[in-house]
Amino acid sequence: MKKQQELEPSIGSVPDSALRFVGFLSFFDRYGTAPMLVALSLGTSLSFAQAVQMIASYALFYAIGQPIWGVLSDRFGRLAILRAALTGAGLSAIASILFTGFTPLLIARSLTGLLFGALYPTLMTLLGDTRTGVERARGLSDLQIYSSLGTTLATLASGAVATYVDWRLVFALPAFGCAAALFSLRKVAEPAHSRAGFNFRAAVRPMNLALYAIVFLEGGLLMGPLTYIVPALQESGVEIGLAGALGCAFALGVILGARLMRKLVARFSRTWLIGGGGLLLSVAFLPSALFPSPASYTVTAFFLGPRTRSCTHRCRGGPPTSPPTRGLLPFPCSFSPFSRALL
Repeated sequence: MKKQQELEPSIGSVPDSALRFVGFLSFFDRYGTAPMLVALSLGTSLSFAQAVQMIASYALFYAIGQPIWGVLSDRFGRLAILRAALTGAGLSAIASILFTGFTPLLIARSLTGLLFGALYPTLMTLLGDTRTGVERARGLSDLQIYSSLGTTLATLASGAVATYVDWRLVFALPAFGCAAALFSLRKVAEPAHSRAGFNFRAAVRPMNLALYAIVFLEGGLLMGPLTYIVPALQESGVEIGLAGALGCAFALGVILGARLMRKLVARFSRTWLIGGGGLLLSVAFLPSALFPSPASYTVTAFFLGPRTRSCTHRCRGGPPTSPPTRGLLPFPCSFSPFSRALL
């Protein structure tokens, strides 16, 4: 009975179904635009370069909002920020459907990125506030799995939907998803947590700064190329549906990497895992750099998967922070897409 109670989510905890769905939704929108770059340039007044700029702006605002959301969630509560972000993201996604010109779409997608950027790190912090031990590990694992499923479905389907149906549908789906997520959270109460003022000194401790720097650099190297895997496949002559399927090699790598990581963390120190992960990252990029082709791009996508899993594990296992700065801990993992905006 005691063991069963330990596995039960605490009062104020986000239900598992809502946790999984919001994790799925945040990554579906995040990775849903890149595979339809060509369709966007053909179905709107945007050029291909402008479509790329729109994705870069989404990533930029996704990133710069991270420390703001972290501080606000520490001050006003995790669920309050989560609900506000879902509401705003849904409205911004609807606005994205209404425009075809570059400037209005750029503004709408930038706002969407800013608001969707709050979801994943706030969920991670909320889990830290409301769950412990095995219960917390299970929640984080669920979040990882369903966010990977969101990435997979976005990579696989968004380009084909935009090409054969309508690009607006890809933006409409997250809007409906936001409404569904808000409905699933309607009975969840704000969990109790310390709302002390922001402790800047605690946030910039040397160990925390080292973690931020490593994950920021690594995230940029991971997420930058990943964003353009499917467009690169299309550019090399692969049909849009097949390009999306080949791009899903990344998700396969994430799943296999998650299983492998469970075994490696018990045998090797974090330092060895960092070094081995860097070597794996080199292996991922080498084929595409030397022999650019659909096959090499697929190999790169596959090997980026387990490296992404390792990056997330390190962020989870980083140095602890005091309660006033806990909302900032997940921010470097989610801030890393900013690096890809500069590529």
